[in-house]
Amino acid sequence: MEVIPTEIPDVLELVPKVFGDERGFFLETWNAQVFAEAGLHASFVQDNWSRSRRGILRGLHYQINNAQGKLVRVTRGSVFDVAVDMRRSSSSYGHYTARVLSEENRRALWIPPGFAHGFLVLSSEADFVYKVTEFYDPSSDRTLAWNDPTVAVPWPLEEIGGASLVQLSEKDRTKGANFERAESFA
Repeated sequence: MEVIPTEIPDVLELVPKVFGDERGFFLETWNAQVFAEAGLHASFVQDNWSRSRRGILRGLHYQINNAQGKLVRVTRGSVFDVAVDMRRSSSSYGHYTARVLSEENRRALWIPPGFAHGFLVLSSEADFVYKVTEFYDPSSDRTLAWNDPTVAVPWPLEEIGGASLVQLSEKDRTKGANFERAESFA
């Protein structure tokens, strides 16, 4: 597995070695030794799987307490995946990194604790699977507005037919805070 730092060096893109032939393919989705060699010692407590349709935007979510590190990937379809640094002490505070994750490229992202995370589904459907380092804590759940003008994520809205086709959960629509008002990490 190749481990590549993104524009925000703490967020890592993982490119697996894929072994394939006429029968199909094999790849490792997680290897503790590879992570340890990259200086990461994550301990995962839960695996999650979501399925969403084109235009669904989930996020940008984070937990202010019990912050979650996430290892994210797509097993079917494609998404535009975003991580926003919410750590005030970081030189990349308020900056984002984004990647297309897909069934075809088989890449994953490591998003450490202290980041807001979200994704927009680009394909007709997408299966999004991820590991987390902390359990879900509803009392510390926070949402950064997906369209916050300060962070200014360049969501590829033209790929889904325009902004009017973005579909948000009630929570994401009503609880999303602008960056200046969002709680962040020390």
